[in-house]
Order: sequence, then C-alpha cells, then structure tokens
Amino acid sequence: MIVLKYGIYSVLGLTYLGLALGSLPGLRMNRATIALVGSAFLIALGVVTLQEAWEAIDAKTIVFLLSMMIINANLSYAGFFPQALSVLLSFTRSPLGVLIALTFGSGILSAIFLNDTIALVFTPLTLSLTQALGLNPIPYLLAVAGATNIGSVATLSGNPQNILIGSFSGIGYLEFLQALIPVALIGLIIQIGLLWLLYPDVRSLQACDRLFTTKTRIFKPLYQKTLIITTGLLIAFVAGLPLTESALVAASLLLITRRVKPQRILKKVDWNLLVMFSGLFILTRVTQKLNLLQPFTHAINSAASLLGVTAILSNLISNVPAVLLLQPLIPKTDTHSWLLLAAASTLAGNLTLFGSVANLIVAEAANELGYKLTFWEHLRFGAPLTVCTLLLVYMWVH
Repeated sequence: MIVLKYGIYSVLGLTYLGLALGSLPGLRMNRATIALVGSAFLIALGVVTLQEAWEAIDAKTIVFLLSMMIINANLSYAGFFPQALSVLLSFTRSPLGVLIALTFGSGILSAIFLNDTIALVFTPLTLSLTQALGLNPIPYLLAVAGATNIGSVATLSGNPQNILIGSFSGIGYLEFLQALIPVALIGLIIQIGLLWLLYPDVRSLQACDRLFTTKTRIFKPLYQKTLIITTGLLIAFVAGLPLTESALVAASLLLITRRVKPQRILKKVDWNLLVMFSGLFILTRVTQKLNLLQPFTHAINSAASLLGVTAILSNLISNVPAVLLLQPLIPKTDTHSWLLLAAASTLAGNLTLFGSVANLIVAEAANELGYKLTFWEHLRFGAPLTVCTLLLVYMWVH
C-alpha cells in the first residue's frame, strides 16, 4: 500500500512538473501528452476508474473551445484578421500610433475571439509591419503578447480559462463583460504607458517615411458568411443564450459549405489544447479524491490571497491547470471570487514569457522569423505590467 501511495503521488507530482515546464527532459512530450499520459497512469493505479475519468471531463468546455476554434479558422481563411489590422493601421503610421493600434486592435479582437488565435495571426503581421516601417519589432511584439492577455480578460470567450469559469460558475456573458471590461481597457492603457517608458523609440508621433501595405486576400462569400454568423453569435452571447449551444450552432453552420474543404478547417483546430484540457479535468478529479486541495482552502479566504495564490499557481503550472485546481474551492454562487479568479489567472500570464500560451506563441513565431524575444526582455515589461493590472483588479472588483 505504501509503495502504491508513493507511486500515485510520484506520478501526480511528475505530471504537474511537466505541465509547469512544458516538457519533460529527454522526452518529446508537450503539455497535452503529459496530461494524457499522467491521467492514464493514475487510472491504471486505480485512483479513478475509466468511467470516473470520462465523467470528470467537462463536455461544455470542450465543445465550446472546439466551436470557437472552427469559427476562428473560418475567419482566418476568409482573410478577416489581416483586413482588421489593415483597417486599424489606415489611421496612423507613426511609431506611437502603430503601438496604440496594435495594442487596442489585438486586445479587442482577443476579447471577441480566443487570445491564442490573435497572437498566432498578429505576430507575423506585426513583424512584417515593423520591418516595412523600419521599426524595432520588440516593443510591438510585447504589445501583441500583453494585449492579447489583457484584452481577453473582458469576456467569457476571450481565453480558455474564462471558458472554464463560465462553465463552472454560470455567470452570464453580459454580466462578465460589464464587470471586467473596465479592467481590460485600463490595462491596455497601462501597457501603452509602460512601453512608452521602456522604449523611447516608440514615443514619436511623426509618420514613418516608408509605406506599409498588406496584401490581404479576401474570399468574399466566405468572408460575408462568416461575419454574419459571427455577429449573430455575439448577439446570442449578449442576449444571454447558452454559450456552448450557441457556439456549436454557429460552428455547424460554417461547416455547411461548398467552397472550403473540411480538412482545411479541422487542421486549424488546436487538438493539443483539447487533449490537454481533457487530461487536466481528470487530474483535477484525482487531486480532489486525494484531498490535496485542503491547504488552499484557507489560503484563498480573502480577495488579496485569492489573487496572490492564483497568480503564483498560474506561473508555476500555467493558468488553465491553476483554474482547474482552485475551482472546486469556490462556491458556484460566489460571483465575486469567480471574477477575481478569471482576472488573476489571465493577467498573471503577463508576468513571465512562460506565463501564458499567447506569450510563447509570439516568442516562437518571432524566433522562426529571425527575431529573439528573450525571457529577460519580456520580464522587465511583464513584471510591472502584472503588478499594476493585478492591483487594478483588486481595487475594481474588490
């Protein structure tokens, strides 16, 4: 029995260590495979049965994520995101103007769509933009990374952890938006101020001599269809219709097509994220069965402590696992605590380069194109930004 107990705790500890690092030394494993393999071993060790593990997976969250990914894939193929950036940049060509446009553009779009999608699409566009205008790309890459996190805090559809919280808490889309949109907007302004202080080159209001033009290819029938369905989905969200069901219907309507091969859309779905979520649900059920959440019960008995614990856990094991670990300790009717959990888990992602998937997407995409966004470069921007925005959340929500 003692050997079995040590085996269980070793597997669980190693799994969470792998989730924190994003990989395991010497093995080609990512967070998705680590979560899945850890769950499988815990099932084999008898901590939960296969049936219990299946029941632990929250179907609403998985379906909502899948549906939003399908919608985003259609928008991407239609040419919506480059077009949105072109419209934003049509108003300004100065270094500061571009910074403001990128910050609010990526922030607002992240609130409507998944932040990881915006980071993935906007990073190469930002590099092309700064190269064409002769600007240092680093502050603009930081603007995209930070804004996708900050902007996504405003809505239940903005990022994966908010989707989880919407499923667990039952908070309405409009109620959530009204509570946290001021935090997102003020946070974006704080970010612009920090980048203005840290990077003197972005302060200029003089238009760049070089002209930047994007070659945006719009597929009109798909573009119009996707915009109509997406607008209808947002209206459904605001009207208070069930989020998951509404997103599933919208995604299904987009899959009825004569123009786009289904393989092209399904290839854009982040299956890694869906597998990781499923594994994390099982791991959370295991921690509950082993009563490992007890130490956190007293550690989150105030707004300040909840913010602190969530921020620390989000940077140790990532924000989605942190939310899944803490959610059993929050009563479903405690809207105040759910809002704090959502804001802290999202905004804490800006602390380090490894704090959120959006940061890593920006860094990796930039690296592939020959630009290095280092850990320390991000930290000197991310640390003060995280402190300021978490204080803002405490004052606003508290």
